[in-house]
Amino acid sequence: MPHDHHDPDYDEMTARTRALETLLVEKGLIDPAAVDAIIETYSEKVGPKNGAAVVARAWTDPAFAGRLRENATAAIAELGFTGRQGEHMQAVFNEPGLHNMVVCTLCSCYPWPVLGLPPTWYKSPPYRARVVREPRAVLAEFGVALPAETEVRVWDSTAELRYLVIPERPAGTEGLDAEALAALVTRDAMIGTGLAVTP
Repeated sequence: MPHDHHDPDYDEMTARTRALETLLVEKGLIDPAAVDAIIETYSEKVGPKNGAAVVARAWTDPAFAGRLRENATAAIAELGFTGRQGEHMQAVFNEPGLHNMVVCTLCSCYPWPVLGLPPTWYKSPPYRARVVREPRAVLAEFGVALPAETEVRVWDSTAELRYLVIPERPAGTEGLDAEALAALVTRDAMIGTGLAVTP
């Protein structure tokens, strides 16, 4: 279906993307079914829902949390989350007095199997430059204020090693099952620019 560059239903970037897709399909350069398959993969099969399941399991299963600390790639694979950009993972655990954040200062290395595709801001030069110099200021812009005594560690992802932040489990969630706990875990919390949601 042709797309209008000026369709008011879409923001500028979405309208441009849809227009480009239409052009490539009309020229026979891409298969619409392949595009749909890619979209389905990144909306249903990989992404933050997988990461949230990993976090919920770590919160409820100390043995799993231990394996996650030892070898995150293998522990995450136990849940069936594997694939490109997830071959070499390290989990970093938030705890009282310690908060972790992730950046890729060179480009946008990111753990696709557990977080999906990176958000635009993760790839932006200002985020990549500032988070290593002034992480607390960046956190404040995301609405996260930490106690002054909390240490902030910034981890620089590379093509060889990608990080997943395990946020602290919110207080008052002792009676929740894994599914309910996973619903409290946001993408930003697993990058470290957010916290788990308090129910």
